[in-house]
Amino acid sequence: AQETGWLWVCAPRRSGSTGCLTSRGCSCCKLHPICGSTGISNVSFDSIHSLQLSVLPSFGFLFDIDGVLVRGKTPIPAAKRAFQKLVNSQGQFLVPVVFVTNAGNCLRQKKADQLSHLLGISQDQVMMSHSPLRMFKRYHEKCVLVSGQGPLLDIAQDLGFCQPITIDTLREKRPLLDAVDHDRRPSILVSAHFSVVLFGEPVRWETSLQLIIDVLLTSGYPGNPYGQENYPHIPVLACNMDLMFGHGTFMVCLENIYKKITGKELKYEALMGKPSRLTYQYAEHLIRAQALQRSWEQPILTLYAVGDNLMTDVYGANLYNRYLEKNSRQGSKPRIQAKVSAAAHCKSVLVCTGVYNPHNEVDFRFDPGLVEPDHIVPDVDAAVDLVFQLENFAPN
Repeated sequence: AQETGWLWVCAPRRSGSTGCLTSRGCSCCKLHPICGSTGISNVSFDSIHSLQLSVLPSFGFLFDIDGVLVRGKTPIPAAKRAFQKLVNSQGQFLVPVVFVTNAGNCLRQKKADQLSHLLGISQDQVMMSHSPLRMFKRYHEKCVLVSGQGPLLDIAQDLGFCQPITIDTLREKRPLLDAVDHDRRPSILVSAHFSVVLFGEPVRWETSLQLIIDVLLTSGYPGNPYGQENYPHIPVLACNMDLMFGHGTFMVCLENIYKKITGKELKYEALMGKPSRLTYQYAEHLIRAQALQRSWEQPILTLYAVGDNLMTDVYGANLYNRYLEKNSRQGSKPRIQAKVSAAAHCKSVLVCTGVYNPHNEVDFRFDPGLVEPDHIVPDVDAAVDLVFQLENFAPN
């Protein structure tokens, strides 16, 4: 073990546990990490600076929700056990925790309420795919065209947008733009200048595609003639580009229609939602805000992103880890940070209670190295055990 630089530590086996807490496979037992036959974990000497246990956190958790904590509306049993380890007798978190979901069709308070059966959490701990839009204050006073489902106006206003307008409102005010449905043509005409915010997949694709394209081609003045000079187009901000579970397919359609008409690429002012770097920067900002609020003076050095999806949770965490390590080597600081020093690492922890299936092939159009998790564990309870072990964390 000393020659290889690893310390093999017996992991505490819980009653009914079937998992082996291993990092990047379990070569010692020649079994898959989720086989559950050994219960040992490899912990790098680099991550163990001393055998003295820490009572103040130098790390934070980024928990995915669906497939990690709940399945639909049903809590995953391991989540209840995990949460019992994360709070003290007063119900306060022992470490900073943010719940990061790619959902975007509701207010974050509603998502917090959905988790209330597990633990009482505040909406400030919940991060939706659209939450980073709070930072884009330069658009908050402008008229923005919003696309998606759910209470769009409430969501936009909660994020700080003062003049949001929905696709349906635009269709009603500019009826001739929606040429697909001849039965929906009121007679009100107005002019307005827009930016575009794509919250999520719309219900009526044809209407949304038609009107968004018209807004882009006319620099935000729908109804005006289209000119080749209208490029670069007006700003477009998009949330949740996941092709499988997000509205990435709608975005691909929009991009290809725009390119077919103009011959040019549709450019995004910002992309948010996992696996975007912007999402993890904002999540780190929330982690640091919690640490400051609790007066935890120890710097938050490591983020542990726990999720069930290779292409969003794992890819995003590894991508952000690469960004952090690059900044560390260059001595630069992330754009979004609290008053304390920035994190040095973001580690990915894959759980096997959601969409992950070890037998499914992964789409390797991206960097294949970024879809390899740092750790694979059976469930979120095992993830908490693993992280506490890696961090030598023993709260009072």
